[in-house]
Amino acid sequence: MNWIRVQAITGCMALALGTSPLWAQQDTTSGTSQAGGAASASDTQAQAHSADKSGGMGDQKFVKNAMEGGMAEVKLGQMAAQKASSPDVKQFGQKMVDDHTRLNQQITPIATQMGLTPPAELPAKDKALQSKLEGLSGDAFDKAYMSAMLKDHKKDLAEFQKEASSGKNPQVKDAAQQGAQVIQQHLQMAQDIAQKVRAGSGKMGKNANAPGTSGTTGTPTVPGQQHEKQ
Repeated sequence: MNWIRVQAITGCMALALGTSPLWAQQDTTSGTSQAGGAASASDTQAQAHSADKSGGMGDQKFVKNAMEGGMAEVKLGQMAAQKASSPDVKQFGQKMVDDHTRLNQQITPIATQMGLTPPAELPAKDKALQSKLEGLSGDAFDKAYMSAMLKDHKKDLAEFQKEASSGKNPQVKDAAQQGAQVIQQHLQMAQDIAQKVRAGSGKMGKNANAPGTSGTTGTPTVPGQQHEKQ
């Protein structure tokens, strides 16, 4: 009875002073702590969900870029197969058409499952390259096309290898692994042909024209040039 009277008196004094009783403050503090714990758990779940989504979006971005790049390789390859003056460049262009058509066919069903649709047109940078190549012919076309192929395949190989090792979607990773093997072959071919037509990209271009490189004496031999001198 005495404890009840003490609580009542304390409560009245607290109300008069505009404060809360001690036991009420303790409950409020406890509630705040519980609310903080709940908020912390909620934040952790949100972060985990965000990380999962981020991984998925990384796969989607790769697939989107792969479809756009594949479309560009096919269209530019068709142009090279028709316009190139070098037989090697013509053959390379046709190989781009054949191989990238197959790669596109492999990745399209995966893109559909992810809610992506094949591109309707070339990206702006590839359109610009297409327009540039359309205005060239002969050796100038061969050099510009092979230079672009060197640059593109170096970039593509790095992206495919990265996705193959760190992608989240097993199907996308598998497609990236297979694609990387094909692109590696394309890059080796592009390097060999670029040396023949004296096309360069970055360090490779400088080395191709440097004295003593690949058995040259400063000026690589162009197909047909050696026979003309003889």
